[in-house]
Amino acid sequence: MYTDTLLHIDGSWRPGASGRTIPVEDPGTGEVIGQVAHADRADLDEALAAAERGFAVWKNTSAHERYLLMKRAAALFRQRADSVAHRLTCEQGKPLAEAIGEVNLGADLIDWFAEEARRTYGRVIPSRAAGVETFVLREPVGPVAAFTPWNFPINQVVRKLCGALATGCSIIIKAPEETPASPADLVAAFVDAGVPKGVVQLVFGVPAEVSGYLIPHPVIRKITFTGSTPVGKQLAALAGLHMKRATMELGGHAPAVVFADADVPRAAKLLATFKFRNAGQVCTSPTRMLVERPQLQTFVDTFVAYAQKLHVGHGLDPATRMGPLANDRRLLAMEALVADARACGATVLCGGERIGTRGIFFAPTVLVNVPPEARILHEEPFGPIVPITAFDTFEEVVAESNRLPFGLAAYAYTSSLHTAQAWGAAVESGMVSINHHGLALPELPFGGIKDSGHGSEGGVEGLEGYLNTKLITRAAL
Repeated sequence: MYTDTLLHIDGSWRPGASGRTIPVEDPGTGEVIGQVAHADRADLDEALAAAERGFAVWKNTSAHERYLLMKRAAALFRQRADSVAHRLTCEQGKPLAEAIGEVNLGADLIDWFAEEARRTYGRVIPSRAAGVETFVLREPVGPVAAFTPWNFPINQVVRKLCGALATGCSIIIKAPEETPASPADLVAAFVDAGVPKGVVQLVFGVPAEVSGYLIPHPVIRKITFTGSTPVGKQLAALAGLHMKRATMELGGHAPAVVFADADVPRAAKLLATFKFRNAGQVCTSPTRMLVERPQLQTFVDTFVAYAQKLHVGHGLDPATRMGPLANDRRLLAMEALVADARACGATVLCGGERIGTRGIFFAPTVLVNVPPEARILHEEPFGPIVPITAFDTFEEVVAESNRLPFGLAAYAYTSSLHTAQAWGAAVESGMVSINHHGLALPELPFGGIKDSGHGSEGGVEGLEGYLNTKLITRAAL
C-alpha cells in the first residue's frame, strides 16, 4: 500500500525536474519502503509562479464556494482513512489506531475551517461626521509558504493548509521528507475535490535550501513553521528581514503538576497515556512531572507500572501501544539524555535503553532523583523519557513551571478550584489543561508563548495570520 511520492505543482503530480529522489524508511523495520521526489530550484520557481496565479483565482472565489470545496475534501479524506493511516504508520511508526485518529482529526479540522471560511467578518464603524462611512475589511494576505515536521505529518499540514484556503490564500507546502505519503494523501483529497490549479503546491527537498529560497521570495507574503525552537528562530529572523508575516509553533517542555489533593492514580495513568503517545514525539507532551511530596511514591508506582506494561512494537501490530522512534537522530538523543542523567546521579526506574536491533525502538523510561543540572530538565526530550520530581509548596512549583524559556503547554491535577485557578493564572504558557488533556481540538487556539513561538493554528485565532485588515473610509461627494 505504500507508493512513491511525487511533487504537486500547478495542478499536476510529477517528479522533480532533476529526477532526484530521497529514500523513505519504515522506522519499525529500518527498511526502505519508497522514494519521494526532490524539488530543486527550477521546481520551486514553478511552484512560486503557480502559487501567484492560484492566488489571483482563489482570492476572488467566494467564501461559500471555498466552504463547499473544503467540505468535499473532508469527506474524501475521511473515506480514505484506512489506507492513509496505513501509509502514515509505515512511514512514521505510530500505532495504527493513533494514525487513524490523526486522519479523522485532520478531516474534522478541514470541516471546522470550512465553516469558518464563511465567517471572516469585517465591521462597520460609526462615523464622527455626517455623510462618512467607515468599513473594516478582512482580505487574504497572499501566497503562503508552510514548513511542517514529521511527528504529525497530516495534522501539522492540515492546520496550515486550511488556514490558507479558508481565507483565500494559495500555499506552497514543504512537507517532511521522512513522512511524505500521508501529506500527499491530504493534498490529493483537495485536488480530487476540485481545488483550482496553483492554489496548493506540495514540495520536498533539503529543508534549509527550500526555506532559504522561498521565504525571501517576493511572491511569498506569509510563512508558517512548526518545528524546533532553534530552527524557528532562524526562519523568523529571515522572515522579519523581508517583512513577512510569520506564525511559529515551536518546541516545548511542558510541566505536569500533580497536587496532593488530586486523584493521583488517575492522574498518573492519564499522564502516562498522554506522555507515551507517538513515543513521546509530541510538542505538547507532558515532559516534567512535578508531584507534591506526600503523593510522590503513589504517583511513581502507578506511572512505572503503566510504563512497564506498555507493549512496544511495530505500529501495524494490533497489540502495539507505542511504536518506534521516527529516526536514528531521536534514538541518539534518547541515549544521550539517559547517559547524562545517570552521570548526574539520577535513578532509572525502568527503560533507559534501546529495544532490539531491528527498527528504532526505545523503552519507556522513568527517571527519579534527577538533579537540577541534568539536561533532561532543561532540554525538550521529544521521546519516551520522563523525569519525576517532588515539590513542597505552591510557590515552588509555580517557579519551576515557569523556569524554562518554553511556554507551549502546561498541565495540572487538583481537586481544589482555588488551586486550579491560581496555578492556571500563574503559569506562563499558551495552553493550559487542568484535570484532563483537552488540547488540539479544531475549535481551540493552538500555540505558545516565549521561545515556543507566536500565533495560533486553531480556533478563530488560527485564521488571523492569513488575513490583512483594510480600513476604507468614504465620504459622500
